[in-house]
Formats: sequence, C-alpha cells, structure tokens
Amino acid sequence: MTPVHEEGTPSRLVETAQRALLAMRLGDDAGAIEAAALEALATDDTRALMLLLFRTCSEMVTTLGDGGAAPVKVQVFDSEGEEVTIDDAEPPVRTAVRTLLAEVHGNTDDASEQLEIALANASPDEVESLVVQALRWTMRLSTACLERDLPVEPWIAEALLD
Repeated sequence: MTPVHEEGTPSRLVETAQRALLAMRLGDDAGAIEAAALEALATDDTRALMLLLFRTCSEMVTTLGDGGAAPVKVQVFDSEGEEVTIDDAEPPVRTAVRTLLAEVHGNTDDASEQLEIALANASPDEVESLVVQALRWTMRLSTACLERDLPVEPWIAEALLD
C-alpha cells in the first residue's frame, strides 16, 4: 500500500482530527465533537479542520472511483432513512455534500466558500453536525480504502487501526 501524504498540514489539526476519528471509531459522537475541540479552535482553525477532512475524503473518493473511471455515488438520506435530493437535505448535510463535491471536482476555493458560508450562518449544533458528517465520511471511506488495500493518509490509518 502506498501512503498518500499531504504536506504542510499543521500537526495540531492532524492530531485533533486523529482524536476525533478515534472517538468516532469507538462510536462516541459526543466524544468526537469534544475531541474536535470546536470551542477551543478559532473559526479559521475549524474551517481548516473541516477542509482537511473533506480534502482527504475527496482523495479517497477519487481513489475508490479508480481516478474517475468508476464513479462513486453520493446519496443523501433523511432522518427516516429515505433518499432525498441534496437541496432537500438538512443544512449541514447539504453543506457537507456540496463541499465534498467541490473538492472531488478540484474546486478547493468553492469548497472553502461553502464552509465559510456555513460557519458564518450555522448554529453551534449545525457546525457540530457538519463536523460529525465529515468524520463519518472520513472513517467510512478510509475503511473502504483499507479493505481494498488502497492508499490512505497515514494519520488516518493510525487513528483507525490503533
């Protein structure tokens, strides 16, 4: 397995993401939010943490989709488990999907703008929901990559395999 490594990511953000992923792996959403330290992070750091997670998810979607040769489908479900359109999803889920899709298509500026708008207008609960969504996707996508012996950021593998 060839690890994917992203240079220049501040170690404190990686460590925060690892702690949150570990809590998520253990099924502790509240612990994941606590580990993400949203109250302690400045808004810029919260946005950077989410961009790190979404960028990493985007890389894994591309890897799982064989570089675009085998499209990966993104589905959105409501609280009853019914599939809904992106526009009918709850605001944090809408933001998460739009951010991920922007990253997958190489539009990092659009992804950052989606998060900027969300953070400026979201309640603390909505921000938490957005972080939980990013963590869940990171965990699920990395698990799928690891099961297929595909590359995963080493810091994610450490959090999930400890």
